[in-house]
Amino acid sequence: MTIKKVGIFGAGKVGIVLAGLALKAGYEVRISGSGPVDKIKLTIDTLVPGAIPEVNEEVAEQSDIIILAIPLSRYKNINPDLLKGKLVIDAMNYWWETDGIREEVLNPDSTSSEQVQDYFKDTTIVKTFNHMGYHNLQEEVRPKGDPKRKALFVTGDNKEAVDQVAAFVDSMGFDQVVHYDISDGIMTEPGSPLFGASLNYEDVKNTIDNFDQTEFGKKIKLHR
Repeated sequence: MTIKKVGIFGAGKVGIVLAGLALKAGYEVRISGSGPVDKIKLTIDTLVPGAIPEVNEEVAEQSDIIILAIPLSRYKNINPDLLKGKLVIDAMNYWWETDGIREEVLNPDSTSSEQVQDYFKDTTIVKTFNHMGYHNLQEEVRPKGDPKRKALFVTGDNKEAVDQVAAFVDSMGFDQVVHYDISDGIMTEPGSPLFGASLNYEDVKNTIDNFDQTEFGKKIKLHR
């Protein structure tokens, strides 16, 4: 599948930034918010002119790839049938200020992306765009081969899908460190050494290679 049309669920800071990057990369972009289209139209027209504000159903139907850029506590507000058969990027993180008590949002026995994948069971989920701050995503775009180019971690259980998303990340202006296990998304969650960091390929790879999942899992009450 050739990705030409990008859909984004979430018209907050991350969603707006990713919409802008996708437009600059030459994609057709649709974006939805939590309410009616009229509620976000002025924001979209002002901040990312060229992006098309629509409701979730239209965004899903018209897009080749979907990015979930909403608060993690709200992903179950989306009917899983809406994303059936779709390639979806999980750019979400648990964040207590917006999501509330962790135990009310996440089962402590698995990572957030595993739970997102379990909920959208007929959807292919790939984790990326979640560990770099939105301001860095906006400001650190570089062409391929630029020595100052930054890298993003990309992981999921479907190798073909992960490779496709990695190519998409490349087109958006970032190198990629790739894994093929969605549970490795824990390495990018808040509290991890990678979260909030803006690093090049080698530094991201070294951070991932030296990551102790067991100890970090204990820290966030993840008992694997």
